[in-house]
Amino acid sequence: MSGGRFISFEGIDGAGKSSHIEALAAWVRGRGHEVLVTREPGGTPLAERLRELVLHAPMDALTEALLVFAARRDHLAQLIEPALARGVTVLCDRFTDATFAYQGGGRGFDLAVLAQLETWVQQGRNPDMTIWFDLPAATAAQRRAAVRAPDRFEAQDQAFFERVIAGYQARCTAEPQRFARIAAAEERTVVWAQIEAEVQRRAWW
Repeated sequence: MSGGRFISFEGIDGAGKSSHIEALAAWVRGRGHEVLVTREPGGTPLAERLRELVLHAPMDALTEALLVFAARRDHLAQLIEPALARGVTVLCDRFTDATFAYQGGGRGFDLAVLAQLETWVQQGRNPDMTIWFDLPAATAAQRRAAVRAPDRFEAQDQAFFERVIAGYQARCTAEPQRFARIAAAEERTVVWAQIEAEVQRRAWW
């Protein structure tokens, strides 16, 4: 393999992504491969500063999208691309599908503009695999309420998250070969079994 594998984890807030990304990292490391775990927005000092603005400062949808893609550009250039070139497997908590789901689906922002930004910023770089934690909005809301105070996105109403889910579904439908849809409402062990099966099916390691 000339480069590393790039796997993104997607889903609405409360879907359980973060609790499984480290499990997959351990699984891949156990097979003798180096792994980088990162997140979006974030991953570099600049992108983390932009993340704080996106999560907490009031702004319109275009400003939000521009900041997210600015953070992504720095993340790709400074961290993701160099790691992949070294043969490192990169596990990223959210990537561009989240932008289409949250800004496009949730906010109702122009998908054509997002697609143009995607082209400029990513220059063809997309995940090799996207693990989508599909969870009903009401269930996710219950989970979030039990563990933390909401940020600017988590405080949105259920209708917003229903639109976000629809945004993810649209991306999944458009690229079914890249997506692995996980039934995230199941017990933790069942969710992990789904992830492991999907990764093994691709036979990368």
